[in-house]
Amino acid sequence: MVSDKRSNHLAVLIDADNASSKIAEALFAEIAKFGEADVRRVYGDFSGTRLKGWEEVLAMHAIVPQQQHAYTTGKNASDITLVIDAMDLLHTGRFDGFCLVSSDSDFTRLASRIREQGLKVYGFGERKTPESFRQACHRFIYTDNLVSADAAGALGAASPEKIIKKPREAVPTIKRAVKQIESEDDWVALGTVGQQLQKLEPDFDSRSFGSAKLSDLIEKTGAFEISRPADNKPVRIRIKPARTKAKAKAKPAA
Repeated sequence: MVSDKRSNHLAVLIDADNASSKIAEALFAEIAKFGEADVRRVYGDFSGTRLKGWEEVLAMHAIVPQQQHAYTTGKNASDITLVIDAMDLLHTGRFDGFCLVSSDSDFTRLASRIREQGLKVYGFGERKTPESFRQACHRFIYTDNLVSADAAGALGAASPEKIIKKPREAVPTIKRAVKQIESEDDWVALGTVGQQLQKLEPDFDSRSFGSAKLSDLIEKTGAFEISRPADNKPVRIRIKPARTKAKAKAKPAA
């Protein structure tokens, strides 16, 4: 269930050179879970045809293009412009968080600087995104998780085939999260587990394991017990107790 965080004011800054316009609709739908995208800017050189895809979705999502001519080959001036704008917006004190849309490690320090200021950082990028940038964000969402395989094909997306991990691969991380939560009877609230998972691994996402929700993923693993109270109390989980070994056969009487 998505909590209501519409009061959070967010600045969305998109690196057009490292983000496909094909995910624009799904991107802003995901951002809406975290707050209101007050500032929506995309950076790149729109004088040619390479970024035509972004030009076609600007009006649909109220995105403001930030034109940056490539004066020197091999130098990405739009990255610098994005960082300058981010710092200007940061110092206004108007925002609760930033959404940085890129797969470029160059934004690692920017993400860290925003965190140091006490604001949330939500990163969006492809699976090739370096770990340094992913770990610098409070949350990092893989863009291939935002669009279904069928939708991606219909859009003609050029991104690699969606990677789906096996549910069992998530067990060690989920167990670590559960063990870090204080509990008197080993049962912990599912929502608290989700929060702890985000702290442990900013890019942890149940959709990466083929599950729409964390509860679905946990059930698929078969490694946890789930309690769903009928009185609207929070869903709780606990690690399944280890099976007791069969008792040794009794020795025959002398």
